[in-house]
Parts: sequence; C-alpha cells; structure tokens
Amino acid sequence: MDNMKGMKRTCYCGEVTLEMSEVTVGGWTARVRDKGGIIFIDLRDRTGLVQLVFDETTEKSVFEKAKTIRSEDVLMVRGAVRARESVNNEIKTGGLEILVSELRVLGKSETPPFEIVPNSKTNEELRLKYRYLDLRRKPLQDNLIMRHNIARVAREYFYENGFLEIETPMMMKSTPEGARDYLVPSRIHNGKFYALPQSPQMYKQLLMISGFDKYIQIARCFRDEDLRADRQPEFTQIDLEMSFVDTDDILEVLEGFIHRLYKEILNVDIAVPLPRLTYDEAMRRFGSDKPDTRFGMEITDISDVVRDTDFVVFKSALENGSVRGIVAKNAAGTLTRKEIDKLTEYVKGIGAKGLAYVRWVDDAPSCSFAKFLKEGELEKILGALGCEKGDVALIVADKDKVTLPTLGALRLKVAKQLDIIPEGWDFLWITEFPFFEYDDEKGEWLAMHHPFTMPLDEHIQYLDTDKSKVRAKCYDLVLNGTELLSGSIRITDPELQQHMFEMLGMTEEEIAAKFGFLVDAYKYAAPPHGGAGIGLDRLAMLMCGSDNLRDVVAFPKVQNASELMSEAPSTVSEEQLAELGIRIVEND
Repeated sequence: MDNMKGMKRTCYCGEVTLEMSEVTVGGWTARVRDKGGIIFIDLRDRTGLVQLVFDETTEKSVFEKAKTIRSEDVLMVRGAVRARESVNNEIKTGGLEILVSELRVLGKSETPPFEIVPNSKTNEELRLKYRYLDLRRKPLQDNLIMRHNIARVAREYFYENGFLEIETPMMMKSTPEGARDYLVPSRIHNGKFYALPQSPQMYKQLLMISGFDKYIQIARCFRDEDLRADRQPEFTQIDLEMSFVDTDDILEVLEGFIHRLYKEILNVDIAVPLPRLTYDEAMRRFGSDKPDTRFGMEITDISDVVRDTDFVVFKSALENGSVRGIVAKNAAGTLTRKEIDKLTEYVKGIGAKGLAYVRWVDDAPSCSFAKFLKEGELEKILGALGCEKGDVALIVADKDKVTLPTLGALRLKVAKQLDIIPEGWDFLWITEFPFFEYDDEKGEWLAMHHPFTMPLDEHIQYLDTDKSKVRAKCYDLVLNGTELLSGSIRITDPELQQHMFEMLGMTEEEIAAKFGFLVDAYKYAAPPHGGAGIGLDRLAMLMCGSDNLRDVVAFPKVQNASELMSEAPSTVSEEQLAELGIRIVEND
C-alpha cells in the first residue's frame, strides 16, 4: 500500500467546485465502473461523493493501479477538476469530476459483509455487529452530524444567555429512586460502590446553592431499565438549572432555545410562546400526558348522557368512573367489524374490560349495545359525541385511570391506521402535574416526582388534608406525542423539604443516608431555582425524522442492553473480581 508522503488533502469530496482547478481529496471507494478504456470511481467521505475519472490521458501506471481498486478501498488522489458530460442532479458534485493524475491506495478492504449503500436492506442486527461499516452510510452520517449541530447550537445559545458549562461527577453516591442504578465497585473502598448518574439532579441543585446562577451541561446519564425504540441504557441530556426564577422564566428560556435550534438547523420558524395544557386538561381531552395534538379525535365525556340507560356496563362504570368515547370521522369503510374486534382485543391488552362501538355505514347506525337502549337514547349519544353517517364511535367505560389512558392509546392507534396524522412540529407544554398518585394495591398515595419538586404555592395547604388536589410546579415539553423534556421548580425551604421526606415515609436514617449532604447544604440558604433536562437523543431522533434512537447514537445498545459490535457486557477475570472483593453467584 502507498503512503501519504508529499500529498495533503486540499478539499473534502462533497465540497469540490468547478472554480477549483486542481484538488487533492481522500476517501472510501463507493463504486467502481470499469468501461475498458475509461474507469469511473465514486469517492466518498462524510461530506458526500465525487466522481474520479481515469482515461486515455492518464499515465499508464496510474491507470493500471485504478484497475485494482475495489469497493471500500481508501484512496487519496490528486487531479484536475472539470465539468461532467452527463450531470447527476442527485449529488452536490454531480456537475463535475476529477481527472486523476496521481493515485495513492492507502488501505485495501476485504469484501464487506453487506453492501454499504444509503438505503440498506440488510437486517439491523448484522449492521450493528459491523457498526463501523454501517456508519459509513450517508443517512447515519447525516444523523450524527445533525446531532453534533444540535449540541453545538445548544452550547452557543446557552452560553449567549449567561449559562456556565460545569461538569458533574460520573461516579456518585447511589440514591436509588426511579430506575435501577448502574453500580461501579470501588477497589480502594472494599465492599462499597459508586453509582453512574441517572441525572445530575442533586449536583446541579448544589451548584445553585454555590451561587453559579445558570448551569448547563451536555450530560451523560445511565438507567438500568428495560429498553425500547426510544430508550437506551446510557443517554444524553442537555441539562440546565437556573436561580432566582419561577416556571415562566425557565419556559421562556427553553422556548428561545427551541426557536433558535429549529431555525438554524432546519430553517423552520417555530412560533413562540408554545401552547400549554395542564395535565388535567391533556388527560381529559387526549388521554395522555404527552398528547399528539396534530389531529383531532378528542375524548368526549358522555357520562351524563348515558346515566339513565339500562346498559349494565355503563351503569357499573358510573359508580366510581366515567363513560367516554372518541369518534373516527369518515372511518366506517376502514374500521370494519373485523377491525373493531382487533381494537377490542387491543384495549383489553392494555387494561380495559372491553370496547363499545357505533359504526354508521348505512342509514341506520350499527350499535354494539343497541338492545340495552330505550328509544331516542342512541341519538342523544351520537349527538353528544358528534358522530355522523360514515363515522365510527369507540367507547370505553371504567374508572378514569383506565378510561382516559385507554382512549388515549386507542386514539393514536386508530389515527395511524387511518393515516390522518399530518406532518409538522407539534410542540406543547404540559404543566401542573399531580404531585401524588394513588396506589390501589398499597392503598396509599405515592409521590410522582423526585422529592425535591415544589408543589404549587396555593396547593401546599392540601399536602396533609387532600393529596388528590396537590399539583406540582412541573413541566414537560412534548413534540409530536413524544416527551422531550422534563423539569420542575425545586423546594428550597428546609422545613418543607423535611416534611416532604416524611410524607414519603422516609426515616431520619434514610434521609441522612440518601440525601444528607443536600439537606445539610440547604441549611445555608438556597435561592429559588429550577431546571430541566432535554433528551438530546430523542430530540435528534425526531429532527432526523426517525422513530428509532439507534439511528442517532453512534454505538447503541440493543434491547437486552448489549452492544453487538464489541460484545459488551463481557466477563472479567477472577483476578479482577478478587481485587474488588466480588464473587459471581449464578442466578437460578
């Protein structure tokens, strides 16, 4: 193989222009076309492709070397730029080519396990095993470049707004809450463990107590939880905290970031301020705390309309719940009886007892519970729902904690089936989350948030008297039905914080063991503060138009939290374990 001595790259492949008389470029061989007396090679780097040409004017030794080139060989070439006879409008450099005068072969490639083309049909498992080859494909390179630019814009925006980037520890004390911690054994402190951070939550609050006022960090976070398409065991947050602020101040700063980001990266002008819904309204209208509001099909409460019917399913639900429905407009042709049966099985699988329906195809609507209705009752139900000829009404009756999320999930499923969700960027704030949720099995109220979350000022009075009324100074940012950001205003009153710990059933010993250093810090006065964590991975995924986080993570894990390329996690030697005082016990 050749070396680079005497050659220096002057330009990237995708940035060659006709104004350049001679260039030196390097990259990987994407395609070779040997026409006998003329050879074309497409050379690829992260910026794109450029066509190389070897013809009768090429020095014989260079031409002969070009005949040996195969896909994925690494080349460096020098040559004259000229216009192409046949223009390729699919690529940026499609109007030019490089007539090669000097060719260096810097690396020879074996035959790759799959063809490296933009729209690969190879199964994802094989591509993840050879991720370094998969990452040569333009779609993945474009995704990671966009991810880089999102992080760049974030830093620039927050720097300009007075934020300081401060790193927090990657090895910290384990304070189990939420997901499981990833634990790191200490060799020096035998039998003790560090935890990898689920978020920099406590450290960034301590930075506010320290007086840094505005903190920002592109922070790595770790959670040992079951994976799915939009979740990885290690992920990245654009993490921030601000002092001397309340909710509106934080939301205003974050809206400025979203507006700047979309304008700079996608040239999309997101209108701010962004719309807001309280948690209660979001659940009531859409059955979700992260609703996709790009389409209608809102939930309607028909409890009062059906209260006097003889349908026992409705009557029993109304004892401590509600009867609600959604209407799929002009869907009677698509949502056949067979399809409705499938939807019934779907809702049963997510907790509902069943699904009542009205399918209006002909003049007389077909109703699954018609025999239990008196004259005129069906018309009232249809009127309340806004159901007309050609529509399908889907109705669930149960406790609200079943009815609302069931209809919310059903609403999304039906909308996808009908293909009625428009393109666009649907940003939405969800505010005033419940502070507590009732656990039927335990028969007690449990906190929905971390223990440093501030209740609404006017709801503090209900902490001891009516937990169902308490709402939190929490806020989530939702994009197209996906949660992008979560944050809150923090408790800074030591007495209120102590009361919160007690309400969560924590003993003094537990408080000291888990949060002692933070509790002590608050004794020395803290400014009012709050913050948020923006999911960089999810944001990049949505901006790239993907539905899979693995498309925007360089070396992702699969569903069982392993990495197919490096085969992590792996076993370690007995000597390493002995140093740490650890012995492996086989699970049953």
